Amino acid sequence: MKRRSFLKFTAFAALFGIGASGTAMAVARNSNRYHSGPVSDHFDGTRFFNPDGSAPKGFSDLLKWKFGGTQAKWPTSVKSPFAPARPEPRVEGDRLRITMVGHATMLIQTAGLNILTDPVWSDRASPVAFAGPKRVTAPGIAFEDLPEIDMVLLSHNHYDHLDLVTLARLRLSHNPLVITPLGNDTIIKAHVPTMRVMTGDWGDAIKSGPATVHFEPCHHWSARGVNDRSMALWAAFVLETPGGKILHIGDTGYDKGRPYQNARDRHGRFRAAILPVGAYEPRWFMKDQHQSPDEAIDGFLLSGADYALGHHWGTFQLTDEGREAPEELLYEKLAEKGVAKERFRPLHVGEAWDFPDVA
Repeated sequence: MKRRSFLKFTAFAALFGIGASGTAMAVARNSNRYHSGPVSDHFDGTRFFNPDGSAPKGFSDLLKWKFGGTQAKWPTSVKSPFAPARPEPRVEGDRLRITMVGHATMLIQTAGLNILTDPVWSDRASPVAFAGPKRVTAPGIAFEDLPEIDMVLLSHNHYDHLDLVTLARLRLSHNPLVITPLGNDTIIKAHVPTMRVMTGDWGDAIKSGPATVHFEPCHHWSARGVNDRSMALWAAFVLETPGGKILHIGDTGYDKGRPYQNARDRHGRFRAAILPVGAYEPRWFMKDQHQSPDEAIDGFLLSGADYALGHHWGTFQLTDEGREAPEELLYEKLAEKGVAKERFRPLHVGEAWDFPDVA
């Protein structure tokens, strides 16, 4: 294997938390470096898991995928059809605006709050700066143009979602409150000791100003390296605001629709749903951790949300589908299912959506 290919493969293995060493995994089973707590229906005392769900794929599966699959070729650089946004300082009252920064990073503005989701401004979604998935489109908001950030919703610890370099920059320039599932505080505090972090388990809620953040289950997993798999929790969020409820389902497999049905049963109507639509091929490898655009539509309908925003596409090539494939497939399936495309929009980098007023 050429050196460049080896480095790329190693970065992907770390990104997906897959190692070849059974010994390392066996040692890791005996201790959790991130979280200590009682056994529950999704924590065995060492690792978190998806109840009645599927475990993440192993090293042999990764080898089969990376050396036996067919990956579409992405362009190295893509200019968004939208110019970089320069957000208002605040969006007050019941108004709701969401601006796409890229991948899973969005700026939510409502009720006078500025909230970032899974902020990543680094060039690579990788444990190293010289290899791994590289950004093909510049961030839709320049870091210097961010309004004052009050809160960060951090769904889990994969490198395309938890970027310690960006969090350190946010701490210095904004000092936001980071709200994240169990165990991720340890990772953040080790790198940014003064960061304000609050954690929660599935079913917990944290109130901050006019908003309440609810932690809900989704079907995923976590890892920062090859021996810490599922030692920190992953979650969906329900953001309850004066202008309505927002479902941010996080990274998730469709899981027979259970994450969506649970959220609807617990919280009722959603003004908006924020749903991933990319990083889904090949299905045999990705199905349990990343829903497809078709499944995202089913989840949207199951949630009962008024509108849905598609993200997790077009910025970092993590999987095999082409860059534009998620958008194209989403629109195709919306038409097949009779859902107006105005209700489910896959946002482009730099694009802002002002959601219709609450009825």
